[in-house]
Amino acid sequence: MIENNPFPNDAPASPLRYEPSFERPEENEVETDAALSETMLGISETTFKDCGRGLRSVHAKSHGLLTGSLRVLDGVPLVLAQGIATHPGTYPVVIRLSTTPGDILDDSVSTPRAMALKIIGVKGPRLAENEGGATQDFVLANGPAFTSATAKKFLGNLKQLAATTDRAEGAKKAASAVLRGLETVFETFGYKSPTVTSLGGQRETHILGDTFYSQAPLLWGPYMAKVSVAPVSPELRVLTDTALPVNGKPNGIRDAVVDFFHRNEAEWDLRVQLCTDLEAMPIEDASVPWPEDRTPIWPLPGSVPLQMAWSEAKSATLDDRLAFNPWHGLSAHRPIGSIMRARKMAYQRSALARAQRNGCSIIEPNTVSDLSGEI
Repeated sequence: MIENNPFPNDAPASPLRYEPSFERPEENEVETDAALSETMLGISETTFKDCGRGLRSVHAKSHGLLTGSLRVLDGVPLVLAQGIATHPGTYPVVIRLSTTPGDILDDSVSTPRAMALKIIGVKGPRLAENEGGATQDFVLANGPAFTSATAKKFLGNLKQLAATTDRAEGAKKAASAVLRGLETVFETFGYKSPTVTSLGGQRETHILGDTFYSQAPLLWGPYMAKVSVAPVSPELRVLTDTALPVNGKPNGIRDAVVDFFHRNEAEWDLRVQLCTDLEAMPIEDASVPWPEDRTPIWPLPGSVPLQMAWSEAKSATLDDRLAFNPWHGLSAHRPIGSIMRARKMAYQRSALARAQRNGCSIIEPNTVSDLSGEI
């Protein structure tokens, strides 16, 4: 982890300031968002009938449930010193690693991975949807761009995926093997297909070597940003693109994460990329990756100690009783753009339905002690 002024000297003097006109809702967006929410609830209803347990509509299977810390160092540039980065300090963090389907599948059905962060003890003016809370959530996936440009396009894709929720797992395994081969060919020529990976073509590599991205933008104080989490410690970086075959290992990804944290600590950076060019770095089209050569990436260091990285007891709290939602947080980090706006209703309704089915309440911790004895 970099201790001495990790911030680049070429920080842009004037990243673009957010203006409401930069957000341009689609026609019938309210109806689209409602349909997305209903489709997600339909997925969780199907899985509840199958297994008798309330699951997330997406990202149902967790592979790691971790606790750690995020540090805000001295010397943060003024344009970066917004929201959670306003004052130096250390925050407790809960991390959930998962894969995207809404049903619990054998890991040989290889789909994109995700990392959700809940930073605890955050102070400052809050979003109306999370008034009274003390957390900042970031929801990330292991690709720099979202699979769909807008909520309307994502709704069409999600309906197709929802139709496969109750399909035979054997067929999904066979399809995934074919799609992984296709994705390998694509990546040989320097192209990564979000569509192929989302359908089961994610390469079988170690999840702890991945970099995770918000994909869609949010405010960073008066500016606009995307955030990501990148591996920093050598023990993590050596795992980037390292093969992790899981055939015959239904929970092979989770087993690998548990094995790693039995023996290693880990360090990641939470990275911030400010918007400097609306054409190259659009707000409403989440399918466009923001080019990293247009603006520096700034790191906020985070660490995770040795621990039991997954257990039934941890799952009972961190899977069942926590909700990760980009609308849980500070007004300084309000989500923006079509995909982020759609998540507001969908994530809230999904979490409520999951809690009702499991007969428990959702915890939104104000301090780390609120989770004491639970994990």
